[in-house]
Parts: sequence; C-alpha cells; structure tokens
Amino acid sequence: MKKKILLSSAAVVVIGGAALFFFGGNKSAGNNALPKIKVTRGTIVDKALAVGTIEPENEISIKSKVSGVVGHIYADVGAYVKIGDPILEVRPDPAPLELANAKRQVQISQVDADNLKKDMVRQESLHQSKMISDKDYENYQMQAQDAELKLKIAMETLALMESGKVKIGDTEIESIVKAPISGSILNRSVEVGDPVTPLTSYQEGTVLMKMANMERLIFKGTVDEIDVGKMKEGMETELKVGALPGDTVRGFLRKIWLKAEKKDNATVFPIEILIPNKKNAVLRAGYSANADIIIQKKVNVLMIPERVVTMRNDSSFVSITLGPNKEEQRLIKTGLSDAINIEVVSGLKEGDEVQEKPVKKID
Repeated sequence: MKKKILLSSAAVVVIGGAALFFFGGNKSAGNNALPKIKVTRGTIVDKALAVGTIEPENEISIKSKVSGVVGHIYADVGAYVKIGDPILEVRPDPAPLELANAKRQVQISQVDADNLKKDMVRQESLHQSKMISDKDYENYQMQAQDAELKLKIAMETLALMESGKVKIGDTEIESIVKAPISGSILNRSVEVGDPVTPLTSYQEGTVLMKMANMERLIFKGTVDEIDVGKMKEGMETELKVGALPGDTVRGFLRKIWLKAEKKDNATVFPIEILIPNKKNAVLRAGYSANADIIIQKKVNVLMIPERVVTMRNDSSFVSITLGPNKEEQRLIKTGLSDAINIEVVSGLKEGDEVQEKPVKKID
C-alpha cells in the first residue's frame, strides 16, 4: 500500500513539472515575441520650426510739431482711434525770455516793413520819372517783399508760442496731436505736464505714443539654416501662440532673409510670416509664438513608424513574419517622413503587419 502511494506521488510531481515547463516556456516565449505594427493610412507633414514673436506690420511713433508740455490726453493705451481723431494736446509753454524775444522780433519786423513800404512810394515816383533804373526799382521791391515775409514769420512764431495754433499756407499746425492712421494705441511715453520737444529737421522730437493697425500683424522669427534650403515664400504656416493654448493661427511665409545671423552659437535666418485678420482670437503685439512652416504635406498615404525601418545601402527594409520562427526582410520604397512616421510608396499594403525592432540592451 505504501509503495502505491509513493508511485502516485512521484507521478504527480512528474506531471506537474512537465506542465510547469510547458506553460512556463510558452509564457516566456510569448513575452519575448516582438509586437507587430499594422500598415495604416494617415497624413504626413514635413515642417520647419521657427521661433519668434507677433508684431504689427507697421508701428508708428507719434510726435508733436510744436514744443510745450502735455496738457491733455484724449486717448489712452488700448484705445482704437480713427485717422484724424485727437489723441493728445501739447500746451505751449515758452520761456519768458523766448516769448519776449518773439514779441520784440514782431515789433522790429513791423518797423522794417513799414519803413520799406513808405520808401517804396518814393522809389516808385523816382522810377516813373526815370530817375532810377529798372534794376534798382526791382531791388527795392524785393527788399519790401522780404520785409513783409519776415514780419509774417515773426507773427506766426509768436502765435504758435501763445496759442499753439497757426496756419502756414495750406498746412495747419496746432497743439492738438491727431492720429495719423486708424488703429490702436500700443503704449504712451508721456504724462500730463511732461515737456515735449518738437519734431524738426535737426532733432528727432519726443515720442509721445506708439500706435499700429492691429488688423495687419506679422510673425518675426528665425529658422535653422538646415531648413532654409527647403523653404520658399508663400508656404502655409501654423502658429502656436503661448498665450492662446489650443488655438492655431494660420499664415503665409512672406519673407526669408538672404543673410544669416548668429544666435546662441547657431546659424539662423530671420523670416516674416503674414497673419491674415483673425476674428475669433485676440492677438497682441509682443506675443511669443512658434511657427510650423509646412514644407510638404501628404494626406491619406500608407505609413508606418519610421523606427521599424532598417536602412542598408540606401535601401529600406522591414521584417515580415511568414510563420512560426520564420521571418522575411522585405524591401520597401519609402517617401515623405516627419521623423516619426514614414510614407510607404511600395512593398506593403494597408493592413500588413511588420515587426518591431528588438530593443537593444545596454551593458
């Protein structure tokens, strides 16, 4: 009886060991089997990355034609104004000595003009009597006209100092600074009471405000020199603005610089992207953004992950499972790549399965 029990126990151990070996071996083999990747259809986009900011196409500095101090501000930062709308007043604030000199110059010019006017009566009489030549008479006329012009300039200068408004010919100069374009005010450099230097031919003048038409925006950025050779003006772009997550702004590549720049020890080329007026997003000057420049795009093409492709002698191969413990290295022709997926031009069809590459172990 004891002998039968021992034999039965031994049989159980042998059967259990065989089962463990069989199932355990299959499990290990299953774990070591490489996963398969199906050939699918999708979109592949080759693109270049540009980094930069969004800026107005034209940004204008507002300056005054008269000197003085800021008297009143009609439009502040962020306001939209139409061309010709008042935005700021410059109140004349001449120094006492300047005002006194201007008044004295008017008096002197008036005396000179009156004296020459009286003398012209006598000169005209002499000219009619042939006592003076035509040339002398013309010289007297020019002197009288010159005196009248000097008087007019002196009076205009005094009026500008006192009231801040004067009309010279068809040009009206006044202390109210008006918007030269229709657009938004981006920033303001002065406060009420600040002194203002006028814009003249020999000085730049005080920048009062800056404004721009925010319906005409551009992206200014740089791209790596590696990508420039593949780019051309007119290409579509997709901008991702950091301040507007989830919103893609589309544009067109407008300009590529001919000369490179050095930036952070890298060679880059400046570019400009024109952004059409976008109604459903508020874009602000100075937003940082990344731009994807679409170099080439293919839709509904056969593709596989580029990582499963093996390159040998300028040829592309993938591993195909034909049966248990049987593989084939199949030659395929590849096309466009986005560095993640690659187009399959020939050699595979939709639904085919290719093997993943084994993971290399690091010793």
